[in-house]
Amino acid sequence: MLSTVKMALQITTDAFDSYLTELIDAALNDLELAGVQTDGGGSLITIAVCTYVRARFGSPADYDQIKAAYDEQKAQLMTATGYTDWGESE
Repeated sequence: MLSTVKMALQITTDAFDSYLTELIDAALNDLELAGVQTDGGGSLITIAVCTYVRARFGSPADYDQIKAAYDEQKAQLMTATGYTDWGESE
């Protein structure tokens, strides 16, 4: 996922790889705390992670808009079939 995030953020150097990896892990943890299953991956998870990292990497001038976009993506994942186990019963 690191290479995808770097491509989305147009980062070509390896200097930030450690920090970006921590942000990716934080994004996945945030989604998991919200009940989203991230182990299956998928493009919606990847997009949400990229958005999370973009909001927190550096000091973007449009932080509020990016954060709102991530919050909306997370909310949609929290209610999407196949990304949670809320409705499954045994």
